[in-house]
Amino acid sequence: MKAKFWICALLVGTAILALAKGDPVLMTINGKDIKLSEFEYLYHKNSQQQVEKETLEQYVDRFVLYKLKVADAEAAGIDTTEIFKKEFEGYQKDLAAPYMTEDTTYRWHFINEAYQRYLKEIDIDHFMLPLGNNEQETMQAMARMDSIRNCVLAGEQWEDLVARFSSDPSKARNSGHYGFVSSGMFPYDFENILYSTPVGSVSAPFKTRFGIHMLRVNDIRDRNDVHAKHILKMFPKDATDEQKAVCKQKMDSIYKLLQQGADFEELAKAESQDNTAQRGGDLSWFRRGRMVQPFDSIAFSLPDGAISEPFATQFGYHIIKKVAHGAPSLSELRPALENAISRDERASLIQQRRLDDMKSKYNYRLNPEAEQYLTNALAAGYDSTFVAQNAKISQLPLFTFGDKKSLPVAALLSKLNPKAKILDVVKAKDYVFSTVDAVAEDALTEYNGLELVKTNDEYRNLLNEYRDGMLLFEISNRRVWKAANKDTVGLEQYFEHNRGKYMWDEPHFKGIILSAKNDSILNLVKADLAAQGAVKITDAVADGIHYTYGSDVRMERMVVKKGENALADYLAFHDGKKPERKGYESFMILEGGVIDQPQEMSDVRGAVTSDYQDVLEQQWKEELLKKYPVKINKKVLKQVK
Repeated sequence: MKAKFWICALLVGTAILALAKGDPVLMTINGKDIKLSEFEYLYHKNSQQQVEKETLEQYVDRFVLYKLKVADAEAAGIDTTEIFKKEFEGYQKDLAAPYMTEDTTYRWHFINEAYQRYLKEIDIDHFMLPLGNNEQETMQAMARMDSIRNCVLAGEQWEDLVARFSSDPSKARNSGHYGFVSSGMFPYDFENILYSTPVGSVSAPFKTRFGIHMLRVNDIRDRNDVHAKHILKMFPKDATDEQKAVCKQKMDSIYKLLQQGADFEELAKAESQDNTAQRGGDLSWFRRGRMVQPFDSIAFSLPDGAISEPFATQFGYHIIKKVAHGAPSLSELRPALENAISRDERASLIQQRRLDDMKSKYNYRLNPEAEQYLTNALAAGYDSTFVAQNAKISQLPLFTFGDKKSLPVAALLSKLNPKAKILDVVKAKDYVFSTVDAVAEDALTEYNGLELVKTNDEYRNLLNEYRDGMLLFEISNRRVWKAANKDTVGLEQYFEHNRGKYMWDEPHFKGIILSAKNDSILNLVKADLAAQGAVKITDAVADGIHYTYGSDVRMERMVVKKGENALADYLAFHDGKKPERKGYESFMILEGGVIDQPQEMSDVRGAVTSDYQDVLEQQWKEELLKKYPVKINKKVLKQVK
């Protein structure tokens, strides 16, 4: 049993309907009250999204139907399924994050820190030693690095020491000199030392997961990047002088248009062969040395707003428009910074701080008795017997929080891996008690969400919208969308009673077209079918063709009018040129021909299914109105703003 099933007896679905005092009941559907605030939230949101505005009365009718469908989903037990609960809990956690002040504060701290660091580039030398095979060996490596640092401080040459002792694989080409580096190039713990070491200083030895490091900071400067756009006409890697000349001529024509005032972005979209064409050739910001020469030099030498003459690189001919220099704004860079933060140890730091804050906020207390019991049980490490041995204390409170809430040890035992084996006592304790924290985070996050539901109208309404939306989708799928597709008998009957609705204005080709790699294979298929006496291409016959010829043939079953399929146009309607089919040069009609009107429901299945879904939707609506009572308070409705 998962830990979350021990958390709080209060159901989320009920909690999200508990509103503050002074929020009157607008309507009651199937015995469940819907408050004015929830209705107004959705009504105003709907009004902003509607192209054609509807009256309040029209929206009330649509809202009632929406809530009736949700009631039907609840009656079907959809909200009690494990799939639904797991998905909804994920939404609840994600939606709650922006409403947690602490989380937002910490995240902003890291975003701002990353941006301020991004604005500076630092010239460094780097020294590295490998980690030891165990903690003792790693401490010895740290001591050795400290001795090397003392040698540097005493005046020994950095380059000589690097050559003799550094394990950095890049030392052969740079002698430990990295040049100017910037934020985002290294792990966060490495970056912290990089940006906290003064110019002219040598850092103390420090450890990352890659090794033992030492840095010497030589210089610091403001970042000077370039924001540019370009147009590219490519030529082959082994292009002849003639091919290059043709490419240059095209670029000269484009350059002339630019000189005459043509829009750079529009020309880039129309003419550039680079993958940036769709965004007007925008390369965004890049640092010096990032681009090939002479592209790099030209981009950095142009004045802001200037457009270069056409020039060649190994890829083709370019024209550059320099937009700006310096550094991107925080708003421009923020998405990239947030993405980087979410992928490194800063995400864990935010998570840990959020957990610490929730522990403090909700008076979290680890039960000393459970803590001591687990500590004693880990005296010999952790193995497969740990869970079984501690099952007897499964109902002992593991921790308490909130308003007299608690979780039993069973919540922890259900999260531990019964097959793990950790003989090191320290590591075993780290594993078990970090799992305690994981259980606590789940419990406190859910509890925090329940508290937010009570105190934050915006969050409550948003969460309720997500919940109802999930229920609405699943019940609609069952009652209408999937139901229509599965009800073959109903579809057939509906088609037969409404044939007149599905008459065609023009003939269609109905049949199977066979494509083959060449005429020889096409003729072999013909011969095989003749030998089998195959009059109709059944599934078994089709499977046999695919089994025999594999990827040498393709079969396409279709019902199309003229102009909808090039093969049908050529073979059935005798219109147009022979289509070019890469890898399949030969084709023929395997079965079928041109028909004036649909012969069976499957010929117009898409249209019939859509209409039949409308029928099921209407039937469902009538059923809902009879099945679930609806009461609307007209006086409260007049309060809608």
